[in-house]
Amino acid sequence: MIRSNPEELIRKTMATFVDKELIPRAKEIDEKGEFPMEMFQQIGRMGVFGIRYPKNKGGSGGNTTLYCIICEELARGLMSVAAVTAMQCLMGTNFLFYFGNDELRERYFLPAMEGEKIACFCLTEPEAGSDLGNVSTSAVRTDDGYLLNGMKTWVTNGPVGDFYTILCQTDPVKKFRGLNFFFVPRETPGLSISKPFDLLGTKSTPISELALTDVHIPHEHMLGQEGRGMSNMMSILAEIRAMTAALAIGLQQAALDDSIQYAHERAQFGRTISNYQLIQAKVANMATDLEASRLLTYRATHMVDKKIPCLKEATMAKYFSTEAACRAGDQITRIFGAYAYSMEYSAQRYYRDNRFLLYGGGAHEILQPNIAKWVGL
Repeated sequence: MIRSNPEELIRKTMATFVDKELIPRAKEIDEKGEFPMEMFQQIGRMGVFGIRYPKNKGGSGGNTTLYCIICEELARGLMSVAAVTAMQCLMGTNFLFYFGNDELRERYFLPAMEGEKIACFCLTEPEAGSDLGNVSTSAVRTDDGYLLNGMKTWVTNGPVGDFYTILCQTDPVKKFRGLNFFFVPRETPGLSISKPFDLLGTKSTPISELALTDVHIPHEHMLGQEGRGMSNMMSILAEIRAMTAALAIGLQQAALDDSIQYAHERAQFGRTISNYQLIQAKVANMATDLEASRLLTYRATHMVDKKIPCLKEATMAKYFSTEAACRAGDQITRIFGAYAYSMEYSAQRYYRDNRFLLYGGGAHEILQPNIAKWVGL
């Protein structure tokens, strides 16, 4: 009996969905600039959101490698849809699944797996981006819970979220050891959400600020043991960086595919531009970057799945792949020439959307020194 390879099966399934359902609507979704609710719910019905979680707990029984294949294929279709899916599968639901009580998982996690509720993850603050030790959003313990005050920014899905996992400081003296995650439903009094930011790219991934003013939550809404917030965050950091790398791979593949097609169709001086060495060099560089990105990324995901520490490998994958996606976004505009300046063609979207990848999972100005230290500098 021949068994299907799960990785090949999930890639084929998602590629078919992307080709038939997402790519034909990508331009429309991007230009509309609104959360793609219909597409989001369709993806939820496919069981995608539960890919990292066990079947007997409401998930789909997959792993990080399958999750990243899904992210890659969706990003090949449209980065905005891939980004909201990535958030739902990992950061937005991870702490709720592992540290929420049964009631919270029943009310929020299970509907999120079906695409019926939207999850958000809140780390960044106006004065605390890469420097999470400077988080000032406070959680003060009371007799019957915690009182939360502060502000978060760059919250993916913030304007449409149904629940938020929020990093707060419970003891400023302890710095990182005082950080903890808290679960806050949207309807909680004192929680307010700003209007969506006007973004350069990923136009249909709504991002906003979130303010907490005397937000009261019960004790059981602390997600994880007190003082373990950053430790729990570090436990999924390799996955976050590998996922970001996978998104970058999807964009690279889309840019390469469109570049090749255009080069075969566009004629100048009596022959298609695919015959010119400078165009060939650009395509060759894009293809080589893509292959290297895949090797780095899926080495990291397989290490995650085997529970082998791989923060260095995942960081290298994120750094290289996202820089390669920026190079691909630039090269396609050069291959398309003036047509890349038109909103009618996909080249401009790849050029805009690749910037989204630079910031999630760690700014490269932080990642590069870390990589240097890991290799002995």
